[in-house]
Amino acid sequence: MSKKIILSLVLVSAFAACQRQAAEPEVYVPTPNPVTTEPVYTSKYGS
Repeated sequence: MSKKIILSLVLVSAFAACQRQAAEPEVYVPTPNPVTTEPVYTSKYGS
């Protein structure tokens, strides 16, 4: 009796593992970097 339970658990776990792999992979879309201006130096030696 216990062999049937173990066999059924193995089959169910194998089926569940196959179902996870069939899922569509997520696609990463990077966001564009925001456009920034260059810093303006107002120190003693700046232009």
